[in-house]
Amino acid sequence: MIYLSQLLGNPVYDLDGEQIGKVNDLGIATGEVFPRVTSLAIVGPGKTPFMLSWRKYVDTFDEKEIRLKVVKTDIRFSYLQPDEVLIARDLLDKQIVDTRGMRVVRVNDLKLSDTNSTQLRLLGAEVGVRGILRTLSPRLEKIALRLAKTFGHPMPERIIAWNYMDLLDRDLSDVKLSVSHKTLDDMHPADIADIIERLDPRLRGQVFAQLDDEQAAGAMAELDDDKAAEIMGDLDETSASRMLTEMDPDDAAELVSELDYDKAEKLLRLMGVEEQKAVRQLLGYREDTAGRIMTSEFVSLPEDATVADAIQAIRDLEEDFEAVRYVYVHDEDGLATGVVTLQELITATEGTHLSDLCTSELITASPDDDQEDVAEDISKYNLLAMPVVDDKGKMLGIVTVDDALDVLEEEHEEDLQIAGAPRSSGEGEHSHDFLLIASHNLWILFWAIGVIVSMDLYAKAGSSIAGLVASLALPAALALSDAAVSYATNFFLEYDPDDEDSPSALGFFLKGVAMGVVFAAAVASVGMVVGSLLEGYLPDGFLALSSAFRDGFEAAGITVVVSFAFAGIWLLVLRRRNAAKKDTSGSSLAAVALAVALVVFVVALIALGGIAG
Repeated sequence: MIYLSQLLGNPVYDLDGEQIGKVNDLGIATGEVFPRVTSLAIVGPGKTPFMLSWRKYVDTFDEKEIRLKVVKTDIRFSYLQPDEVLIARDLLDKQIVDTRGMRVVRVNDLKLSDTNSTQLRLLGAEVGVRGILRTLSPRLEKIALRLAKTFGHPMPERIIAWNYMDLLDRDLSDVKLSVSHKTLDDMHPADIADIIERLDPRLRGQVFAQLDDEQAAGAMAELDDDKAAEIMGDLDETSASRMLTEMDPDDAAELVSELDYDKAEKLLRLMGVEEQKAVRQLLGYREDTAGRIMTSEFVSLPEDATVADAIQAIRDLEEDFEAVRYVYVHDEDGLATGVVTLQELITATEGTHLSDLCTSELITASPDDDQEDVAEDISKYNLLAMPVVDDKGKMLGIVTVDDALDVLEEEHEEDLQIAGAPRSSGEGEHSHDFLLIASHNLWILFWAIGVIVSMDLYAKAGSSIAGLVASLALPAALALSDAAVSYATNFFLEYDPDDEDSPSALGFFLKGVAMGVVFAAAVASVGMVVGSLLEGYLPDGFLALSSAFRDGFEAAGITVVVSFAFAGIWLLVLRRRNAAKKDTSGSSLAAVALAVALVVFVVALIALGGIAG
């Protein structure tokens, strides 16, 4: 086995042993399972690039040099063919899609197989740290391998086989990949969406260019709203409107609502009349309601229709029609009266009337109902779809279980964010772990700032050590300040202010103050007891330290009371931002609360210790 990094830059000699240049790249024919190296790109004297046929001219090669079969005067240059790519230019250091692992990776090196003395084949891409180390220095890779083995942590290769690679950084639409090559076209739209969200923004459009309209529409529907709107805004209007036409009406309406008005109107006018009408009807409902997330594609038949009629109606549906879970039944006035499951249709005789099969206890929603309430009802009653009806009982559409799951997932993520969990970024486990640790240990940063400020204040009074002692109480104050934020966020998540059974904001505030007083008394008591003990054991020259210790814990007690009193303000902020449809990060709220606590602690310390600020 040999790697591209071991070949690049090596000298190339002709039959007489005269150097004609250095290896600059290798060309491969993409129409094979493991592509053969077909071309050798060389940089000659004066940095002149040229290319020659690998099979025709290369005699031997190794990690140090390449030798040709002919003298330099017999060489005839060749050109890159339509089905060839240069692997250093088109693959090395580029992002690719690992279609087996369904993730985006970066190519650090390329592994080649020398099947005989002259033929090379591309096996795959090295996407691990070994590829980086080898590119820097083969010796560095060997040293790292020895160290890893010594410490019991082997460093395996991470190779993505060619038949699981999909190229992104170059327009290869005319290149025929291997017959067994798995590309994005073979993947589920949800998997494509996951990959697109991990790509550099400049590459997302290239991925969509590889997909047909149906695949592109499916992937677009799975993307986060902001990323979908960004990609849609970059597409030409014809392609964008065609994609909207392929999407389910509710997904299309959600996406159009994220675009600016002029762009949205242009795209809607380019859509078909029926599709445009369906989308505009959904856009007429308020955001976060059942009307906005429902689809107008459902099957409804009169009560006197038979099972045979229902089956035929389903057979006549277009291929891209919303998946049918139920057949709904309506009376002569068009009002919904019942529902028949597909299982009941299959097991019943063809002549049975739907009125004899249907369940009359129809659980419905109003188009103005909150989407989260509808999603919870779908979960509560184990439904695959819930009909949405107007005031008279006429069906307007259905909310499907997949849309309900999306709503519940979105609400859950918002709740986690408010509670302080970092939003998933898809950038890897290590960055996620770092954010998780940092978000839950912000108090350490504020403690460090508090120590510096306290020592500076007491240094002006003659003893920076006393400032350090006084700051020993600050972690308790910061931890309880963070607890006050949790108290506010938990109350916000648990109780709806519009619910009659919800505790009052005044009751929440008074309870918070009472909790703060109790915690503050406990903190101050610790300071008094330990401070008194220190006075009994410390020499007279160190009594200032015990005084500073008590001052610090008393300042911490004051900080705790203020922090829990501020819990009412945090609750007000959460409710107002929620009413304005704005996201609130629990980590950001905690950071603000910790900053307030630090300021209160310093001010209280100055007042209690008689320190000049």
